[in-house]
Amino acid sequence: MTGYAVLLRGVNVGGNRKVAMTELRDLLGDLGYTQVRTLLQSGNAVLAADEPAATVVERVGTALAERYGTEIGVLALSRADLQAAADGHPLRDIADNGSRMLVLWPFGAPPPGAPSPVELDPERIVVRDGLIYQWCPDGISNAPDVAAFVRKAWKVPTTGRNWNTLEKLLAAIPD
Repeated sequence: MTGYAVLLRGVNVGGNRKVAMTELRDLLGDLGYTQVRTLLQSGNAVLAADEPAATVVERVGTALAERYGTEIGVLALSRADLQAAADGHPLRDIADNGSRMLVLWPFGAPPPGAPSPVELDPERIVVRDGLIYQWCPDGISNAPDVAAFVRKAWKVPTTGRNWNTLEKLLAAIPD
């Protein structure tokens, strides 16, 4: 069995795409996953599965689409994936507030020659190993909108989590 953190994109944010966490737990359990827990209200779950991440993504995405009638982006990250994101955060030494330090996972690679979100704030945004890291010392609402930039320039959505949530996921993911 492998432990995964399952991240849903764009649910329960600003009243959009409501997914109750009890319903998400039930849905994941109905798919046969074990050790299912949800964290916070923003589409975070952990579970154990006897299948590769790509299969978890496909099965959960299909079940969510059938239940809610809309496509919801899904990532399944192993403990190693999450730990690599945490260990690789190039801005963690300057950040003093985990709620203002973000990791964004793009749902695809940038096209050749696409601009980088680093252009928005070179001292506070870093692209490394396929992830985008952002430090928002004045708050997320006052920082450049990296997700919108990537959606427009790269033609792919992202999902992001702050440092505090990343640490909670790492602590909760089944071994």
